[in-house]
Amino acid sequence: MKAALTIAGSDSSGGAGIQADLKTMTLNGVFAMSAVTALTAQNTTGVKDILEVPPAFLEAQLDAVFTDIPPQAVKTGMVSSADLISVIARKLRQYGAENLVVDPVMVATSGARLLREDAMDALKNELLPLAAVVTPNIPEAQLLSGCAIGSAAEMEAAARVIGERYGCAVLLKGGHRINDANDFLWQPDGGRWFEGRRIANPNTHGTGCTLSSAIAANLAKGFSLCESVERAKAYLSGALNAMLDLGKGSGPMNHAFDIKPAYREEAPQ
Repeated sequence: MKAALTIAGSDSSGGAGIQADLKTMTLNGVFAMSAVTALTAQNTTGVKDILEVPPAFLEAQLDAVFTDIPPQAVKTGMVSSADLISVIARKLRQYGAENLVVDPVMVATSGARLLREDAMDALKNELLPLAAVVTPNIPEAQLLSGCAIGSAAEMEAAARVIGERYGCAVLLKGGHRINDANDFLWQPDGGRWFEGRRIANPNTHGTGCTLSSAIAANLAKGFSLCESVERAKAYLSGALNAMLDLGKGSGPMNHAFDIKPAYREEAPQ
């Protein structure tokens, strides 16, 4: 079995962050490992409090993983300080980490800024140049590219700017602001649209974490980036379509994970 590592914050409600990443990686047929950047008190309605781990402790977690079970892919999620980002970038370089998927948790879909300026600069200058692919939503892509995005053509243009600026592939997530669920993948040799359909499920907490983790899991198994994105989108659509009902809750609940694991699938040769 291949292994994948998530470097992100914990979600006490289990719907996003480390918890969503571990579930997703496991159900996509890889051995899932984690390095926690922060503890959060949160649920599907919002984040109540955050406790960052010290940079030295994050470094210890990464050393423990890479010196024992080197992952075939790595995914990063919420990393809220420049010091933590610097530790991650240094350790990924030290261990020659491969197939890095960066989910740039910079701006919520609502438009709320989630990173301080110094951390945003560290993300751009230290982490993105190491990425195999970055997976921004539209507000994040606007910050990374400096381009306004209001159409499919502007999505393509912004993805190209980001990719050429930071030297990585870009999966720009469309979402309901522009299209139903169509995402655009830019690579140096060309671009490709991945079509999706809008699923009438209000329980979308953690979908970004899930998509990037599924991409990392499939990269770890040896699938190409295009194949990994296609498989990840199919997995996420199936999870949303399952319409999990967790019963008595005051807010919207997380999407389902009632998807058959792919443990018996053969990785491409």
